[in-house]
Amino acid sequence: MSDLKQKIQQDLNQAIKKNEETGRSTLRYLLSAILGKEKEKRYKISKELKAAKESEIIEKSQLTEEEIIDVVSSEVKKRREAIAAFEKGRREDLAQKEKSELEILSKYLPEQLSEEKIRDIVKAAVEKTGASQIKDMGKVMAAIMPRVKGKADGSLVSKIVKELLSPK
Repeated sequence: MSDLKQKIQQDLNQAIKKNEETGRSTLRYLLSAILGKEKEKRYKISKELKAAKESEIIEKSQLTEEEIIDVVSSEVKKRREAIAAFEKGRREDLAQKEKSELEILSKYLPEQLSEEKIRDIVKAAVEKTGASQIKDMGKVMAAIMPRVKGKADGSLVSKIVKELLSPK
C-alpha cells in the first residue's frame, strides 16, 4: 500500500474515532474513488496478463503515489466546480460544505505552485514550443501539464496560457 493511501486510511480512522462527520464522509468517498481506480486498473491488467496469478494482478493494480494524487486532484476539481455552482445558485450552505471537503482533500496534494511560478513555467513553455497564437494552446498545455500535475489548478494554467497567447 502506498504511503499516501495509508495516510488517508489513518486519517479516516482518526475522523471516525473523533466523530468528525465531514472528515469521515470525505475520506470514505476519496478511498472509494481510489479503490474504483484500482479495480479499473486491475481489470485492464487482467485482460493483458491472462495467465498471471491473481496475487500478481492485485499487486500490479495498486495505484502509485502519482495516480493517487490524480484521483485527489480530480476530487478537488469536482469540489471547486460544485462550490462555484452553489455560489451562483445562492446556496451558501451547500457551498460551505463543499469548501470544508475541499480543505480536507487539499491536505493530500503536493504544495501548490503560486500564480507567479505558474506564469514563469508557461512563459518558458511558450518559448520552448514557439507558440505565438491561441491556436497553439494545445501544444503549450501539453508541455506544461506534466510539470505542474497535482501542483496547480488546470483552469488557472489554461487562463494564463490564454492570456499570454492572446493578441494584445
